[in-house]
Amino acid sequence: MLVVDDEPPIVELVTGYLEREGWSVASAGDGLEALDAVRRLDPDVVVLDVMLPGLDGVEVCRRLRAFSDAYVLMLTARGEEIDRIMGLTVGADDYLVKPFSPRELVARIKALLRRPRTGRSGGAGPEAAGTPAAERVPDGLEIDEARRVVRVDGSPVDLTALEFDLLTTLARDPGIVIRRQSLLDRVWGADFIADDHLVDVHVANLRRKLGDDPARPRFVETVRGVGYRLRETG
Repeated sequence: MLVVDDEPPIVELVTGYLEREGWSVASAGDGLEALDAVRRLDPDVVVLDVMLPGLDGVEVCRRLRAFSDAYVLMLTARGEEIDRIMGLTVGADDYLVKPFSPRELVARIKALLRRPRTGRSGGAGPEAAGTPAAERVPDGLEIDEARRVVRVDGSPVDLTALEFDLLTTLARDPGIVIRRQSLLDRVWGADFIADDHLVDVHVANLRRKLGDDPARPRFVETVRGVGYRLRETG
């Protein structure tokens, strides 16, 4: 675990709770130190404060995503929606608003660790019956779940593990609407505590990488007030 915060009392508090769970914990006090630590230590989880001296947490997350598949849980003191959206857009997996419960932080980290991360487990994503129905997914979209590879019109698409898991969950039932809460349960885990907006932000990231226009979707459709579905070919 890597805890990144410029407030020593928070680092000490979080470190104590994580170490009591049996995890090895390192810390960093600014953005550049955090990036160096991620390169050296290859942590499984980075607890990353948004408001850091020098590089802020959003920029740190954006840069580390170029070389690390660590889970990133962002901390924000302001509680503004734009902070959370920016963090998720650049590749964070979850967020907590300060002040937060250390027990909730531990619970969220445990939930993240139950999901395979690309490059670590080589697994096939969230547990669910069946595999993507390749013959029914939209034309131009190719999903190789065993290799965790996605292509659009023959070109590979670089997805995070969470985005890949979202896509394969939708692809197991093309044409079927999946509610936001169901997506949370299937992809993040039934005991994961979050609101539906987390799903919306990650679906938006997925669409952007697939080159999908939400107004005229080629792949992922929104069913207002309900959830999302992958278009069915034909």
